[in-house]
Amino acid sequence: MQKKQAVSLQHRLVKTSVFSSIAAGLISLLLLLGISVYQTMHLQDEIMDEISDMLLLTDIAHSSGHQIDELSDQFDIHYRLIYEGQTLTQSEDAQNEVFQYLAQHHSEHGYSIMWHRGELWRAYVQNESGMTLYAVQPLDVRFAEIISTAAGYAAVLAVLWCLQWLIVHLSVKQQFKNIHALSQQISEKSADDLEPINSPEPELAELQPMVQQLNHMLERVKQALIAEQRFTADASHELRSPLSAIQMRVQVLKRKYQDHPQLPAELLQIQQDVSRGTQVLENLLLLARLDPSKPNDLIKTRIDLADVTHEVLQALAPFVQQKEIHVAVHTSPLQVFGNTELLFTCLRNLVDNAVRYASRNGQLQIQIAEVSQQVEWKIEDNGTEVTEEVLARLGERFYRALGTQTQGSGLGLSICKKIIELHQGAVVFSKSAMGGLQVQILLPQAERIS
Repeated sequence: MQKKQAVSLQHRLVKTSVFSSIAAGLISLLLLLGISVYQTMHLQDEIMDEISDMLLLTDIAHSSGHQIDELSDQFDIHYRLIYEGQTLTQSEDAQNEVFQYLAQHHSEHGYSIMWHRGELWRAYVQNESGMTLYAVQPLDVRFAEIISTAAGYAAVLAVLWCLQWLIVHLSVKQQFKNIHALSQQISEKSADDLEPINSPEPELAELQPMVQQLNHMLERVKQALIAEQRFTADASHELRSPLSAIQMRVQVLKRKYQDHPQLPAELLQIQQDVSRGTQVLENLLLLARLDPSKPNDLIKTRIDLADVTHEVLQALAPFVQQKEIHVAVHTSPLQVFGNTELLFTCLRNLVDNAVRYASRNGQLQIQIAEVSQQVEWKIEDNGTEVTEEVLARLGERFYRALGTQTQGSGLGLSICKKIIELHQGAVVFSKSAMGGLQVQILLPQAERIS
């Protein structure tokens, strides 16, 4: 299932603020247009009324038409005054066709809107004392003023929207610096850095509950880790002394009763069990020591993995010879930066594990090569085939596959995995082409570590 893309709260706040402002501005623009249309229509109609009154109520013979002509020219209003079929006066640019169409189709008294020759007209007809006044005006004249007003208002709105977007973007970005700082603190936390998170300044009330809960969680995790490490270390130290004492007593009993026909064999079994318990304690102590370590705190030197591999094989030679296992080693002169003792322990655990689970007269193959600019150390055996369920759990502490007859503590691979992680590497468990288990270790090359 494809993971949904995360939504940016910062961008959402900016968009919400700007879009709400745009919506409010558009609503205001529509209201302004409505008011402007109403006011313009009302004003222009009043001017047409004024022209009509001036023509009908004054003595045309003695009155000056200068004022009427000014109004007519200024507002593009055309008029014609008719008395008993004769034209008494009309505007200089009177539209004869329009007046004829008006007389035929809109002769009723009052205002109307007519469509003539692809153009809308505002028409006014007034009858007074046998005289009829016709006044017309193209509606595009009125609309031009409305559009001009709306365009100016829209331009101002556009500038304000741009300024608002910039101000909101900068303001939200400034406020989110605290959240980014908090996120950076959280991302820098690791398993060995469980100190409380410092609240960013200035403190935000909305962030305080989250910071407090995170600090409570970190404190609980810290105390749990401390308790686990303390218990492991204390238990291992407390048990080491009695186990060592038992080991010594068993050795004394073996020498004392070496002539007894059955007792030495029983004592040998006890001694092996005690040795296994001692090894488990040593592994527990090593895990307790590795858990709080930081990768940069390890003492590291240039190490040739081929040399370490040969030392491991020499240390385990008796065990290998006892099971008559054939070991094939293919190495290359590749170096890594690492801790010699820890890497030796890791490789020894892996070889020991492979020898334990390999069949008698079995085969082991160890290979060291460069893969994708990394050093690869790989071991394979022809032991028992591993299932996918077992592969998924390899490396867990104390995990051993059910039905396994080989003795072990279930800590060897866990220790190995932890050591490789401290060296910025990776451990991969998979099925071997030889039939058993394949363990692949990838470590950065010494010259490639910055």
